[in-house]
Amino acid sequence: FTELLLAQPVRRRSLILGQYSGLALSLSLSFVAGITIPFILKGIFVSEHLSDFLLILLAGVGLSFSMTAIAYATALRHENKILGFGISLFIWFFLAVLYDGLILILMILFKEYPTDSLAIVLTFLNPIDLSRVMIMLGLDIAALMGYTGALFMKFFGSATGIAISIFSLLCWIAIPSFLMVRIAKNKDF
Repeated sequence: FTELLLAQPVRRRSLILGQYSGLALSLSLSFVAGITIPFILKGIFVSEHLSDFLLILLAGVGLSFSMTAIAYATALRHENKILGFGISLFIWFFLAVLYDGLILILMILFKEYPTDSLAIVLTFLNPIDLSRVMIMLGLDIAALMGYTGALFMKFFGSATGIAISIFSLLCWIAIPSFLMVRIAKNKDF
């Protein structure tokens, strides 16, 4: 289908961003609908937790857009669909599970050294961890998040930490999207 559209007088950038936007928006709308309907039934709009709920929605939509961009860039990069699917699954598994374990091992190995700033920088390198810390800062229970959450609260405070997290999540959307467009421009369909 993409090859047929590329035969038309349409710019590659417009086509790729249109397909990405359609996929990411539909995933995000599904997430928002799936989360919002139960909360509406429980009366979220008359509750004092509306801002927390909106922060959870923002984090989920941001993750949908960033992970879709990463998956789309991976799919464009690899012609073999099984290889691309496997790499996408590995990226997700690494970011969702292995990354936290590696940070924990790193913090244990270097416990004699000051690793506060390193832990904060490493948190920015994972959109899932970043969203998790952002939600915990918004809920004002960052101490339950462990070491990185307590560091975020200490260094940035609640509002500043959330703003920095949102900016970083936007970077996690923009950079893979830029790579996706760049790969598509150079790809021979």
